[in-house]
Amino acid sequence: MSVLAQIFRPGMRHALPILVFLLGGFAAPLLAVIAFSFVPSRTFSLWSDWSFDNYVEIFNSSSYITFVWSLGLAAATVAILAVICYPVAFGLTRVFGRYATLITLLFTLPLFVSENVRLYGWILIFIKNGVLLGTLKSLFGWEPESIVFTHGLTLMGMVYVYLPFMLFPTTLGVSMVPQQTRDAAFDLGASRWQVFREIDLPLAMPGIVIGFLLTFVLAVGAIAEAKVLGGQQIIPITHDIEIAFTYAQNWPLGAALSVLLMLVVGTLVLIVLRRFDLDAILGRR
Repeated sequence: MSVLAQIFRPGMRHALPILVFLLGGFAAPLLAVIAFSFVPSRTFSLWSDWSFDNYVEIFNSSSYITFVWSLGLAAATVAILAVICYPVAFGLTRVFGRYATLITLLFTLPLFVSENVRLYGWILIFIKNGVLLGTLKSLFGWEPESIVFTHGLTLMGMVYVYLPFMLFPTTLGVSMVPQQTRDAAFDLGASRWQVFREIDLPLAMPGIVIGFLLTFVLAVGAIAEAKVLGGQQIIPITHDIEIAFTYAQNWPLGAALSVLLMLVVGTLVLIVLRRFDLDAILGRR
């Protein structure tokens, strides 16, 4: 049976609006970006002669540095949040039980405030003579060096911004571990480390993996943290894409950078997913 016949079956017709939405809202813009990446530099017509010149220009320039910074900061953000969020999720689940998910939702409240507003709030705290340093100077006569516009503050800002995206899936994963299974393991003489290694971590892994992937994909595209907190000390790949599409008016180069970013991130995500049972992560069994 052909694909069209499958789509227009009576039971599948109800899915047509969703299919049209996905094609128009996701596939069409994505295909347009991919097509633009092959047209000549600073050209706004898809009917020009296609080539790989934009990709050659990327590899002949220093754009690889921005790729390394973006991927490195995203990986560091995921690693730090994994260390922070798992103990918090475990504590929430064991203390609040079935209300853990509701309590975790409170951590999403900052998402209702503009990210730039929250980041500028950190600037006011850490800037010289600001809230923190100004208070230390007034009370103790000691004013440490400001960490504004440094790599460390950029990373801290990313950890702060993406914490809810890691914490919520991790909490769901930890809540999937039956307490009866843990109690049975302890009754059989298992140590705390054995219970963590053999029960807690494997059973919570679906939620943790979803948190890893969600946080990593979002963090790779971070740009506000580098601009506001880092003062352009770090140039992420998204900054190069923005410049290509706006100030440089070089849409083909921006499209090529975007396609490469999608390929790199997509490949890394697929490598991670190949190591896990997708049916278990998606809750199919």
